[in-house]
Amino acid sequence: MRIGRSYRETREVKISVEVDLDTPGYSVKTPYRFLTHMLETMAHHGGIGVRVEATGDLEHHVIEDVGIALGDAISKALGDRVGIRRFGYALIPMDDALVAVAIDLVRRAYSRISLDLSGSRVEDVDGRNIEHFLRSMSSSGVFTLHALKIYGEDPHHIAEACFKALGVSLKQASELTGGGVISSKGVA
Repeated sequence: MRIGRSYRETREVKISVEVDLDTPGYSVKTPYRFLTHMLETMAHHGGIGVRVEATGDLEHHVIEDVGIALGDAISKALGDRVGIRRFGYALIPMDDALVAVAIDLVRRAYSRISLDLSGSRVEDVDGRNIEHFLRSMSSSGVFTLHALKIYGEDPHHIAEACFKALGVSLKQASELTGGGVISSKGVA
């Protein structure tokens, strides 16, 4: 059972996350409709289980801390990371937008997010917070994440293509291969 749970409570937020890498399904409750929609989209297209309950004081705090808790839950679900495919990538179109996501589940926290969402309001969420969510998740999950807008005009379509690609990439990278450590260094 590759299930990870994370609970995060501060003076600003209260967040509970569960990730099941092998059983699809989702239940997401956040104060922000677009964040909820993106997490559901990621889980649906990745075929993974995601449960999130989040409350908090400010948009930035809630979105950042959901990213932190989700990354932590993913890391816990991966365990020692031995026997996984390790790499995952997807190129996803959505109407006018085309977005590429590539991940490496090796224990190196790094992210490069180039979605050009700063200055955009995507439904009820500031575009900067979407990009910050992705960086926070990568850092907390201790994995490498690249998300690149190849082109696109509509911020909603760009973000949604990104989360679809994230789900597909995560499912691919976390797939069990039956092999050992996928590293020339011999450690995950």
